[in-house]
Amino acid sequence: MIERPSIHAAITAALGRSRVVALLGPRQSGKTTLARQWVSVDSPNYFDLEDPVSLARLSEPMTTLRDLTGTVVIDEIQRLPELFPVLRVLADRNPLPARFLILGSASPELLRQSSESLAGRMEVIAISGLSLAEVGVSSQNHHWLRGGFPLAFLAENDADSFIWRKNFVQAVLERDIPQLGSGISAVAMQRFWAMLAHFHGQIWNAAELARSLGVNESTARRYLDLLEGVFMVRRLQPWHENMKKRQVKSPKIYFRDSGLLHQLLGIQTGSELQLHPRLGASWEGYVLEEILKSQQPDEAWFWATHAGAELDLLMMHRGKRTGVEIKRMDAPRMTASMRIALDELKLDNLLVVYPGNQRYTIAEGVEAVPFAEIATTNEEFSTR
Repeated sequence: MIERPSIHAAITAALGRSRVVALLGPRQSGKTTLARQWVSVDSPNYFDLEDPVSLARLSEPMTTLRDLTGTVVIDEIQRLPELFPVLRVLADRNPLPARFLILGSASPELLRQSSESLAGRMEVIAISGLSLAEVGVSSQNHHWLRGGFPLAFLAENDADSFIWRKNFVQAVLERDIPQLGSGISAVAMQRFWAMLAHFHGQIWNAAELARSLGVNESTARRYLDLLEGVFMVRRLQPWHENMKKRQVKSPKIYFRDSGLLHQLLGIQTGSELQLHPRLGASWEGYVLEEILKSQQPDEAWFWATHAGAELDLLMMHRGKRTGVEIKRMDAPRMTASMRIALDELKLDNLLVVYPGNQRYTIAEGVEAVPFAEIATTNEEFSTR
């Protein structure tokens, strides 16, 4: 098992201060493995709501849960939303005999229910698949190709990993999305998801995708909402202020896992990835996700103007503005777009992330930083 010390520490701290802790992330991302470090699967304190036995035990939830002590784990809680009011009552007891670690893989329903029933009582921890920091820099190419889902990353070979990801996509289409009450056929959603792979890293254009699918724009937006809701895609919002320049106000779309992007693009091996026309977009999305995992900013956006100036990532952390440009080149240099972003956005610093191994100054306030360095440390980066 690959250790995940930072997430483990975050859960430990959250359970120490909060009555209910929600661990949210896509299915098969390791939530259950993490939870079993607190409560074993054969413990009376462990409930898996995809297991008929656990569902039967919770047929009278108040009776079942009120006498339990210590940490109680409830996995796939979005499958039984009527538990939330019960958890509110149990979380309000004084003294508090038990704390609840709830796991969910469908965010819209879970957050809606929790905001109504558990406001002020629940702490949320979001996780994804294995990060580069967790698997090690030496596995970077392997990790980029296969993505971070543990069973995809740890498969015996690339072919087995590709087949696992294919089956995973089918499971999301046939199980997770229908749980959200979408009423959308798996075939229609699969077509949309596969088409969206070709728009990875681009500005969202509902009209273009809708025309290609033969649906209206509101339907295309609904499809995107569903994929975002099960943690498959990231909708990176644009930053815009009252500036003179006309700015892009539509979000960018990124696949949150590079392995799923490659599966839907039909990329099975590293050599196929290197020859694929979406290589640059894949690299940008992979780097962006790993930076967000390691740096954990308070907020994140991208920035672009209709005149062509742009910034791949704008992170706000503790009141500081850090800009990030992602370059897949050996020795990045200053560009006009960087100068505009540095000035217009009033950045505290601008980091140019590239695949090299030397950190160096490009200009005042601008520094080239190796991807492996920024993706594997959570220190607050600043230019020297």
